[in-house]
Amino acid sequence: MREVDVVIARRLDSGVPLVGEVSRYIISAGGKRLRPALLLLVSGALGCRGEQRHVLAAVVEFIHTATLLHDDVVDESTLRRGRATANESFGNPASVLVGDFLYSRAFQMMLGANDMRVMEILADATNVIAEGEVLQLMNMHDASLDEAGYLRVIRSKTAKLFEASARLGAVLAKAPREIEEACAGYGQALGTAFQVIDDVLDYDGDAHEMGKNIGDDLREGKATLPLIAAMQRGTEAQRALVRHAIENGAVDELDEVVAIVRQTGALEVTRTAAAAEARRAIECAKLLPSNEWSEGLVQLAAQLLERRH
Repeated sequence: MREVDVVIARRLDSGVPLVGEVSRYIISAGGKRLRPALLLLVSGALGCRGEQRHVLAAVVEFIHTATLLHDDVVDESTLRRGRATANESFGNPASVLVGDFLYSRAFQMMLGANDMRVMEILADATNVIAEGEVLQLMNMHDASLDEAGYLRVIRSKTAKLFEASARLGAVLAKAPREIEEACAGYGQALGTAFQVIDDVLDYDGDAHEMGKNIGDDLREGKATLPLIAAMQRGTEAQRALVRHAIENGAVDELDEVVAIVRQTGALEVTRTAAAAEARRAIECAKLLPSNEWSEGLVQLAAQLLERRH
């Protein structure tokens, strides 16, 4: 990961000062670096030690960072990773344009791999992520969204880059097709579990620990799994209140919504769904050669369920 950070710092250089300033602002905020770590773990498990893995790990982090810049503008977010979002600090136009810079820089870097399969995976992932963003936008304030529709969004918007990161590790290692698919399955399951837990924390987390505002999903009118489960399990009055909160982004009703989510057992339902995805990831990881790297993949999936931020 230190090598990846070196690549990131080097490739953020731009002749336009604001580009570098905004890019460094959001990347220096830290974050979990899960996607590049996933690529490194998979390539390590499959015996790939080439320098190209550091470059592609930086590429997926750039793509992820670009999506964050655009997300925060669309969602009108003000807090991420414990400090003001880039759009709050530099304005929406700068955030959107620097997001575009990071996307294009990522594609410049992936050309260095000189591998059409790498290009195909990343181009497809970027396109699917964009579709997921639009799909989520269409679903805003839609209280009729069901679990299948919810999963479709997060598998496109969040899990796709996890899937691509894991698949890239297998491609770099020139793994057989069945191992590549196992790696992709691991990434998709891990990414899905990650987002489901993230949605739990919006109703059961600590703002200071998470580094973002509690209730943001409700304010944005997102019908996430905790709310979907609460409406399925609640009384008619509880369903009506949650439905009204989603349709109107009624953050003033947050305390009541949180109470309903807890009373109906919706958090347990959601955590169970995340645990099922984590188990699916672990089963995929067990198809890889047994070593410290693949054991790291198993541990990552298991520990994901304990995250608090």
